Amino acid sequence: MNFLAHLHIADKCHSSFLGNLLGDFVKGDPDKLYPLNIARGIRLHRFVDSFTDAHPVMRDAKSLFPAKQRRFAGIALDVMWDHFLATKWSQYHNQALRDFCQYAERDIATEQALEVVSVPQRYKLMTTRMWQGRWLESYRELDNIEFALSRMSQRSERMQPLADCFTPMATNYQQLAVMFDDFYPNLLNVSRDFYVNSGN
Repeated sequence: MNFLAHLHIADKCHSSFLGNLLGDFVKGDPDKLYPLNIARGIRLHRFVDSFTDAHPVMRDAKSLFPAKQRRFAGIALDVMWDHFLATKWSQYHNQALRDFCQYAERDIATEQALEVVSVPQRYKLMTTRMWQGRWLESYRELDNIEFALSRMSQRSERMQPLADCFTPMATNYQQLAVMFDDFYPNLLNVSRDFYVNSGN
């Protein structure tokens, strides 16, 4: 799952938005680095990623990609799942997507200021561009998924094949949409259970 899904899951679990966004940028034991609420958000992010990566739906979705692209299929699918969530947003949240994104942005800024926490520079750069460019709202448009993958592929020579992952996703769009509809409600339920049972 990508940033929109992580924020949505955080909201449904009453977890820290900041912690759930930090999940991709923090290594090691988060309890040694952050207050409890943020650390629990990081652990929720990690649970969501590990549950998703191990789920049969990912195996089935990756099989839709040519063999040479499967190494990058998981990254591409994370962005595609955000597209489906954005297009089906009203099924999962009673607040408009734009309003939710603005609320999440304000909440993260407030939490970071109140907790006086230090965040990685890569996180600062990414989230600044994300909020200014309204990436999460833009994911509703399929063309912006192609653009996002192209942008990500330019980060390094190793990542260049990621740009080619858009075509098999567009070709198998309806099949992937059905996979998302089957998988995402289950992910929400297990994420809530994990967060409740992960302790205080």
